[in-house]
This record gives sequence, structure tokens and C-alpha cells, in this order.
Amino acid sequence: MHPLPPLKEELMTNSSKGFSRRGVLKTGLAGILATGVSPLIFTRGAWAQEFCNNPTGSTVTIGLNLPLTGAYAEEGADEQKAYELAFQHLNGEGDGGLLNVLKPSVLKGNGILGKKVTYVSSDSQTKSDVARAGATRMIERDGAIMITGGSSSGEAIAVQGLCQEMGIIFMAGLTHSNDTTGKDKRRYGFRHFFNAYQSGIALAPVLGEQYGKDRRAYHLTADYTWGWTQEESIKNATEALGWETVAAVRTPLGSTDYSQYLTPILNSGADVLILNHYGLDMVNSLPQAVQFGLRDRQANGKQFEIITPLISELMAKGAGEAVRGVFGTSNWHWNLQDEGSKAFTKSFGAAYGSPPSQAAHTAYVQALLYADAVERAGTFYPPEIIKALEGHEFDGMGNGPTLYRAEDHQCMKSVLVVQGNAAPPSQFDVLNVVQEVSRDVTTYDHTIFGGELGPAEPAPVCA
Repeated sequence: MHPLPPLKEELMTNSSKGFSRRGVLKTGLAGILATGVSPLIFTRGAWAQEFCNNPTGSTVTIGLNLPLTGAYAEEGADEQKAYELAFQHLNGEGDGGLLNVLKPSVLKGNGILGKKVTYVSSDSQTKSDVARAGATRMIERDGAIMITGGSSSGEAIAVQGLCQEMGIIFMAGLTHSNDTTGKDKRRYGFRHFFNAYQSGIALAPVLGEQYGKDRRAYHLTADYTWGWTQEESIKNATEALGWETVAAVRTPLGSTDYSQYLTPILNSGADVLILNHYGLDMVNSLPQAVQFGLRDRQANGKQFEIITPLISELMAKGAGEAVRGVFGTSNWHWNLQDEGSKAFTKSFGAAYGSPPSQAAHTAYVQALLYADAVERAGTFYPPEIIKALEGHEFDGMGNGPTLYRAEDHQCMKSVLVVQGNAAPPSQFDVLNVVQEVSRDVTTYDHTIFGGELGPAEPAPVCA
């Protein structure tokens, strides 16, 4: 008989038998053995049953935390479509989509570790507190083994913190704030989407070429974590070109009337408006800025310009003619011609009758990357999944060779500079890819944003 390893407080946890994480240490090994409860010993290939929501039946449940109402509702709806498509492909249904092109991959199309993928969902309403409450319910009530989704960085940061506390992997959906994998990064959280700093790196050189290096910029900024870091990133990048920042004004998330914010721009001396808005905020603010005559005016002897640093196909479509000629950045575009992009666009289009958005793309990819990591780890035990994702190199997902960086759980990949199509040939061809900025250019030193990932082992048991 092999001797037991030294008693470790956290590894002996068994909350379902009445032991607290602190109380086990006080009880001692002899006391635990006297109850007839075996200690939880972790060795590779023999994982303890007591970690949060370990799936023991024939299915595994994923929790979708999606903004189906609120300022980012359209993005959330497209994400839900993508997740449902991903789960079909993981379960061996449909054409397989990106399972056919992900490299390397151990996915077999028979679920995850042979268990059929099912899901539960919650409407986050584009509100951080609602998102956290919804994630809590899905973990505690529905047994979700992983939480994913969101189209707001405020949501992502709130849910990521919760998942760290509960020992549940969080595969972030659309979140662009530097803070998500910066000062608020967590060991249990992973982000495929790019960030605001990378938008600045990619976009500024194009702006310098197009509009020159002697510009005066006025910012309108969504007043929460994403807007703040987007404003900071684009200010730093454009000021490095020689641009002057005239003013930076915060606007409430979910605003519909921007007239009070646009009027002061007319006499500000600015010749560029930078809209740090996303979703319905941008769909409302950009057309209103055009209606105010900003794009038709001259200022400082130059044509006045409008920029939206982060833009999606859904937003561009919603903004209509106002988006024509406007520059921004995107994480992905359905019209890319690599095998991964073509495969995903084909599958999504066949299922839903329209091309996928960048939100849909990142949601789908995150689902596959989680499933692949579980298969490679051979277990649903979160610390082993974390090890499988950290430092993982993959390709075939539509963004070129990609690294899930171990130090901050940020994907390092190419970034797209896009521009509103001046003469769209269809309702879907609203953005043109101007430049694909390589991973070598968009990679940065993770220490500039600070933050600590926190521990991975041992995984807590559900409260």
C-alpha cells in the first residue's frame, strides 16, 4: 500500500461532507479518515471528484452569459448563434466547421471527453452586476463547468473575478478593455479577443498616413472600463504621431441622444472626432455626428474626420451611410480568405442566412479552444485545463498563428484595420479590410498593465 502524501489543506477539501476549506486543516488526517471519507488526492490521470461541477453523467453543461438586451444586445444575439453552432460541431452535428481546420487539435466531434455538450444561458442586460448574478446561478443551480460570453468589458471583468473565486474557467467573449488581461486579469480567465492597446498599435500608423501628423482630436468616450482604456490607448498612439488631444468627454453607456456632447465640438478647434463607443452607442452617436455636419466641415484648413477605434460589421450595418470612409479596428472579418475564415463563414451562413460578426467568431473559437484544452488535459479539472491553455500555440481559426500567452492569458495574433465601405455591393459588405497588422507588430510587454493572475491550484469546490 502506498503511503498517503503529506496533508495539504486545500487538496483535502470536501465541502459536500461538511468540511470547509479552512476547517480541514484543523480536523487533521486522522479525523478525516475516522469519518470514512477518503482524502482528495490529485495525481495525473486520477482526478478527485470534488471540484466545482465536475460532470459525472453523459453530458457537460456550458453557461452562456450574454447581453441579449441593453446597448450590446445585437452582439450578444450573434454570439449565442455562434455558441449553438460550436456545440453542434463539437457534438458531431453539421459540417464540423472549424474542427476541420484547427491545428493542432484533438477534437473528435463526439462531445468533450465523450460527453455531449449542453448549455444554459442568462441575459446579462449589458450590466456587470446582472452578469455576475447570472453566472452565479448557472454555476450553482445549473452545474455549469465553464462560463463564456459577454460583449462588455465590465461584464467580463465582473464574471472573471467570480469564476476565479469559484474555480470555474471563464472563456471571455467580446471584451476589449486593457484591464481584462491587465490589472484585472485572473488565472481562471482567458481572452481570445484583442485589446484597446493593440487597436492603438494597429490603427495609428494608418491614421498618420491618411490624415497627417498635425491633427487636433476630440474624444467622446463610453464611461466604463472599456471606454477609459480605449481612450487612453488611442490618445497615446495618436499623440505619438504628433496629434493634440483637445478634449476627452465621457458619455453614459446606453445613451441615445448625443446632441449635448456634439455641440461643443463645433467651437473646440478640433478637426478629428474619435468615438470611443461600441454597439448601439456607436450606432447612435456616429449618424448623429454626421447629421451635425461634422464630416462636411473644414477645421484648421483640413477636412474634418471621424474615427471609431473599435468597430464591428453589426455596428457598421446599423450606422448605415454614416460609416462610409470611417476607420477603425476589428478582431476578425468574415470576408478573409484563409481556410478557417472561409469554413466558419460557410457554416454560420448556412445556419443563419448571414455572415458572422467578430463577436460570433470569437465566441465560437473560445468554445472550441476550451473543448480542445479539456481533451488535451484528459480531464475537466480546471487547473489542468489552465495548464493546457497557457502558452498554447494554434492556427486555423482565422487570425493566423496565435499564442495564448501564459503570462496574462491574452491571445497574441494579427489585428485588422478596417474602413467603412464607400459603395457596399451588398448589405453585408459594409467594411473593407485595409490592413492586416501582424502578430509581431501587435505583441506588447504584458507587464505594462500590472495585475496578478492569482493561483490555479487547487481548484475550489463550489460554495
